Amino acid sequence: MLDIKFIRENKDLIVLAVKKKHIDFDVEELLAVDVTRREILQEVEAKRSEQNEYTERISRSKNPTERDNMIEQMRGLKEELQRIESRLKEVMEQWQRLMLRVPNIPDISVPDGADDKGNQEVRAWGEKPDFNFIAKNHVELMRDLDMADFERGAKTAGFRGYFLKNDGALLSFAVWNFVRDVLVEGPGFHPVFAPSLLKREAFLGTGYLPQGEEDLYKTQDGDYLAGTAEVAMMAYYMDDVLDYGMLPVKFLGFSPCFRREAGSYGKDTRGLMRVHEFFKLEQIILCEASHEKSVEHHEELTANSERIMQRLNIPYHVVLNCGGDLGLGQVKKYDIEAWIPSEKTYRETHSSSYFHDFQSRRLNIRYRDRDGKLRFVHSLNNTAIATPRILIAIVENNQRKDGSIVIPEALEKYMGKKIIGPAS
Repeated sequence: MLDIKFIRENKDLIVLAVKKKHIDFDVEELLAVDVTRREILQEVEAKRSEQNEYTERISRSKNPTERDNMIEQMRGLKEELQRIESRLKEVMEQWQRLMLRVPNIPDISVPDGADDKGNQEVRAWGEKPDFNFIAKNHVELMRDLDMADFERGAKTAGFRGYFLKNDGALLSFAVWNFVRDVLVEGPGFHPVFAPSLLKREAFLGTGYLPQGEEDLYKTQDGDYLAGTAEVAMMAYYMDDVLDYGMLPVKFLGFSPCFRREAGSYGKDTRGLMRVHEFFKLEQIILCEASHEKSVEHHEELTANSERIMQRLNIPYHVVLNCGGDLGLGQVKKYDIEAWIPSEKTYRETHSSSYFHDFQSRRLNIRYRDRDGKLRFVHSLNNTAIATPRILIAIVENNQRKDGSIVIPEALEKYMGKKIIGPAS
């Protein structure tokens, strides 16, 4: 959410943001409602002031007839105030709905584009494997090595269901432990098991509602299942005032994640690429309200994920997302995409974003700066690792002619072996 004063004074910037992000939003409608809101607020304040004057005069009056007349006049004033307050409530609800739809301003470096086809490669790393045999896809590899069961997954969990088993399950545990060690012992992220079942306010605060409701699972009680630990970890400090000395706050949030994949009908229907239930380790940073600090931490988060990919020896490239591929609140985003040999293309495995104070305004997360002034923190998040999707790149890039899989050296100590083969 942006400051309404900023929106009033920078209407043209909002128009450009709407255009660049390809969002359907009319800033003129918001500003018109805002004018009405302020006019009604002035009426309410004037009527309340008048009501207070009557109350004071009634308490001072010693004339019964005069008091009765004033009480009768005050009764009419009260009815008028209730009518105006009812109108204010309607206008405030309309104003708040529109405010939740205002897009954040993209960074000047964000390229134009309507969707992910407009993303631009920033850099690439690693040698793509050159197999001298017909390479298998991850479904064949994991089925042949008894690492996964997709048929029973669909039978028990429905469409896109899966079981990871034996070395498939152990490989997931290995990846989680490896990433934990990289980020907790190195950059000093605080590890947290985060809840996935959360109140609506957490999703509104992070910007996943109201626009993304179709992709969320909702319970009968009105709560939602999150698709990332970002939602819980951002809401952790909701309505809090942080000490300046706490910043930057760095969380490594782990949680099960759930997505309906509502807009992906017919895409990636086999295997582990696009599933309804998965697990993620998410990097979250809250820092002081400084664009320079946000940029610095954004590069740091992206570098952390790149270091993980390099140690896993997975070829990848980094792309800068275009305006049409940014979320409502994102100022700038990088995607890391891993090389998938069976598809001969890169597929997204990580996203790294910063938001300035877009989320913290919604969640009311503030801090006192060195001068004691209250300010909203800046927020950032990044996928440290998402499983089971990353397993696709691991098994496909490390397969051998006999159908076995070489375990990346970084994971050997967690797996207790170097090869996943038929005998294992």
